[in-house]
Amino acid sequence: MSQQDTRKETLEFNKLQKRLRRNVGNAIIDYNMIEENDVVMACISGGKDSFAMLDILLRLKESAPVNFEVVAVNLDQKQPGFPEHILPEYFESLNIPYYIVDKDTYSVVKEKVPEGKTTCGLCSRLRRGTLYSFAEKIGATKIALGHHLDDIVETMFLNMFHGARLKAMPPKLRSDDGRNVVIRPLTYCREKDLIQYAEHKAFPIIPCNLCGSQENLQRQSIKAMLVDWDRKTPGRVESIFKSIQNVSPSQLADKELFDFVNLPIDRTEKRQEYAFSEATVSSTNIDESMFIDVTNV
Repeated sequence: MSQQDTRKETLEFNKLQKRLRRNVGNAIIDYNMIEENDVVMACISGGKDSFAMLDILLRLKESAPVNFEVVAVNLDQKQPGFPEHILPEYFESLNIPYYIVDKDTYSVVKEKVPEGKTTCGLCSRLRRGTLYSFAEKIGATKIALGHHLDDIVETMFLNMFHGARLKAMPPKLRSDDGRNVVIRPLTYCREKDLIQYAEHKAFPIIPCNLCGSQENLQRQSIKAMLVDWDRKTPGRVESIFKSIQNVSPSQLADKELFDFVNLPIDRTEKRQEYAFSEATVSSTNIDESMFIDVTNV
């Protein structure tokens, strides 16, 4: 590689790094994810996303306006062939506090889920329960997960297509029992940026042989759809995510979110007059007799 190419690559990586740190910082501010004296339990699976999240949180910690601690935690689910030495060695190279939690969820999943069926749901529930309990044990006040913008949009479509629910992943979530708060610092980050970041940083990626690598999963189908949209219409995925931030309950159909039953007419205020030019009426082929003459109302 020439010196010019090296400089160009370095420049591109610096832009990428700044963009990711800015996105994480903005998400933390927008949703008040991290507060003074928080102990953030960064859940590290060994995938690119959690590695990137830990790396960025540690960098932001150095310049953040609030004091907080980051503790790395990995849940060893006892998957066959799992390289147990990789994460401890990586955490020690960073000189940060860490824990490896041993919990054989693999056997439970293999026992409960029929061969060929998706294991992701049960695996996720077992993992979440274990991490919630461990967060209390070590006094962690926030549990940080590595879900990014693409994950959130994918989840929304999964719930729509397969669960008939308009539901995604919130950037910040309090557990049902109120005992833990989950944060997703990568909420504003695109997966394609995280892939490039992980490649440049050469994280010791550990593939998931239990759920993430299964073929023909519903999530993989959704992911392929979004990749295609991204290629044909750049910016569409970001727009979909922004729609999750800009919800109008009265324009949907959930009776629990909006009172559709009680919508009385209120004509106490003066009627708003709408002006239609002749050009507008003729260009849209609208019959002018349809409009009320407001001068006679």
